[in-house]
Amino acid sequence: MKARLLILGLISIALLSTTTGPVYATEPPTNECSITVVRAWFSSRAQVEAFAAHDEPWEVHHDKGWMLVGADADSLRLLLDLGFDIEIDEARTAEICAPRKRRPDQIEGIPGYACYRTVEETFQTAQNLVTNHPDLASLIDAGDSWEKVTPGGSPGYDMKVLRLTNANVAGTPPAGFTGKPRLFVTSAIHAREYTTAELMTRFAEYLVSNHGTDADATWLLDEHEIHLMLHTNPDGRKQAETGLSWRKNTNENYCSPTSSSRGADLNRNFEFQWGCCGGSSGDQCSATYRGPATASEPEVQAVQTYARSIFPDQRDPALGAAAPADATGMYIDIHSYSELVLWPWGFTSTATGNGTALQTLGRKLAFFNGYEPDQAIGLYPTDGTTDDFVYGDLGVAAYTFELGNWFFEDCIDFESTILPDNLAALIYAAKVVRTPYLSPAGPEITDAAATAAVVAPGDPVAILANADDSRFNNSNGTEPTQPVAAAELFIDAPPWQAGASAIAMIATDGAFDTAIEPIQGEIDTTGLADGRHTVYVHARDAGGNWGPVSAVFVWILDPGTAAHIAGNVTAVGGGSPLTATVASGIFTTQSDPGTGAYDLRLPEGTYDVTAAAEGYGSQTVTAVAAAPGVITPLDFVLTPYEIVLADAVETGNLGWTAEGQWAITEEASASPSHSWTDSPGGVYGNYWDASLTSPVLDFLDVAGVTLEFAHIFDLESGYDYALVETSVDGGATWSTAASFNGLNHTVWETVEIDLGNLDHVADARVRFRIDTDVSITEDGWHIDDIVIRGFAEPPPGLVFRDRFETGDTSAWSAVVP
Repeated sequence: MKARLLILGLISIALLSTTTGPVYATEPPTNECSITVVRAWFSSRAQVEAFAAHDEPWEVHHDKGWMLVGADADSLRLLLDLGFDIEIDEARTAEICAPRKRRPDQIEGIPGYACYRTVEETFQTAQNLVTNHPDLASLIDAGDSWEKVTPGGSPGYDMKVLRLTNANVAGTPPAGFTGKPRLFVTSAIHAREYTTAELMTRFAEYLVSNHGTDADATWLLDEHEIHLMLHTNPDGRKQAETGLSWRKNTNENYCSPTSSSRGADLNRNFEFQWGCCGGSSGDQCSATYRGPATASEPEVQAVQTYARSIFPDQRDPALGAAAPADATGMYIDIHSYSELVLWPWGFTSTATGNGTALQTLGRKLAFFNGYEPDQAIGLYPTDGTTDDFVYGDLGVAAYTFELGNWFFEDCIDFESTILPDNLAALIYAAKVVRTPYLSPAGPEITDAAATAAVVAPGDPVAILANADDSRFNNSNGTEPTQPVAAAELFIDAPPWQAGASAIAMIATDGAFDTAIEPIQGEIDTTGLADGRHTVYVHARDAGGNWGPVSAVFVWILDPGTAAHIAGNVTAVGGGSPLTATVASGIFTTQSDPGTGAYDLRLPEGTYDVTAAAEGYGSQTVTAVAAAPGVITPLDFVLTPYEIVLADAVETGNLGWTAEGQWAITEEASASPSHSWTDSPGGVYGNYWDASLTSPVLDFLDVAGVTLEFAHIFDLESGYDYALVETSVDGGATWSTAASFNGLNHTVWETVEIDLGNLDHVADARVRFRIDTDVSITEDGWHIDDIVIRGFAEPPPGLVFRDRFETGDTSAWSAVVP
């Protein structure tokens, strides 16, 4: 990690890179890409607020007394003038200044980041959803970008909103409202924040692709509307796709027509409390320039007009006024980075009239992504922002998510953590939009399932679930919880629909008396028509708060007329019967342990069917046609897993190459009494780059390679990383398979990582690597119970092979000419 710094002229820098304390600068440095990333150490909140009135801190850590800033010479001088001590972050400076290049095999996505679609690719995905699912998706032109409304330059973009809802279901409007309840989400209003638009595009794809197969995705689009402005600053995003740290729009009237600092900060330009309170800058070249007037930018005008068109005004204009408790609708603005869930106000520490309810929902959303929940002013004041406008102008529950730990988040981190954690938060948000100030206080329904997904007419079926009143993120205060007091289920009609009939559920343990209750209810299917039925479940706590609905599907199919896929599941070689799960989506069955026979009953259609048995590699057969009243034969032959490497770290070093301080320790373990760690007996150091590397592993005849291990870790968030890497050439080159980061992960967790890139590789290696920057050090990474396995399978198309290692020549015929 080398700093890309040019120390010029009279500028002097004291870089004490071997210490863990601040490195002090007496004059601002200059670098070749105009941005120097620094940690600015402060002694008071007033210093932070004074700087934030002129420029944007990237991170603020009040508990540690420092903030991260990407600064030009003027910002650096301002920091020094305000009394900050400056420590150069060499690693972040190198990252922000590094050119963006396409990987050799990359054909789409942002250069160097194949997981993030470009503006055009994002809009094409949205159009594809509309084309392929016209009953579920539509595109709305909400306005134009600055470049589009300005003649003579670049063509610019339409401000497109992807609207998702089932047009064939009318839904039930909230009281006093027309239309379905609505969730409105904007993303990428700050151009360089790569993760934001991609998260929302994946959210859209998830909802549409799972409609009809997943009960929650189905009822959400049947009963609600989801409005997604995937690119809220498309002009600026095109600049950021080149690798520039571009934040604002591209308005050439501000700063200079050719300056990379031109434009207005769209998230300081909204008319509500615009420029009121030291939360934005009047300097045209500042990152937080608020524009010359309220809503001066066409992109902001588009958002404001669209929000007002889909939400009713439910709040009086006085700052302390509250929207009604049963107000409907919800808005989220997706940003990166800092791992935060924020709610209004951002310009004052005074709570809103709905402050308690906003806090409750904020802590609920933060439960899913693990981010810190806080009122928006928690870091520093902001004014003229999206969430303050939507709540202040309309009374709609409004939030900001700050995703992850970096603007240019690595694709591994996005796919493994940011996407799944925030997708869960967004699904929950979509569930509560009917009454966002009420529903989050009630119990959440988790693990809802039917005892049988498919039953014959007249057969009873039980619905099992957990009602949980405790799922809040209490990292910043404690949300009160109460015992679950009741639960209900509804068949084919949600609770809010006229005529919906509730069926009482019971506490599985016999009494509703704790905040987490297993619940169950039974459905008599007599008289229900053949086909799919939706079962809605919700619960109430002792305070009278009904939580949001979750749903499951139950299919009623007459065995005589249903489609059947049937056969046997056996082991390769001897044909021994296996106890296996045979499944296609929600349709599952178990094979008979004595015979291996199974019968999967399902509706007419074409299915991908998978058989999975413990200790064996799963097998999937695609495009299996199932006709009503017909048995389609399908047998599975499964191959047992082979353990290629197993290390419980109890018998010394089994051939690992340990660099740096990596060693076996007894200070912590998942299974008694040893583990590997990067820093035995203490914390890791600055600028560590050290690996624990496996011996060469032969997977030539192995497929389905997976790595399993237990670990705990304590790593500075966003700066120090634990990496799992693989090599297909004996260690000459490496690729990242997984990345871990964050503080206080002190409960042992077992993870499994797909290493499919090592299938049929003869010279494979796996390594665990710690990669740290300077300054803050923590306890590091402990790893235990390492298992690498796969199942025996010759490479595809292999007819004959002899590696001349066994001495057996019986396959050869030697003839002397």
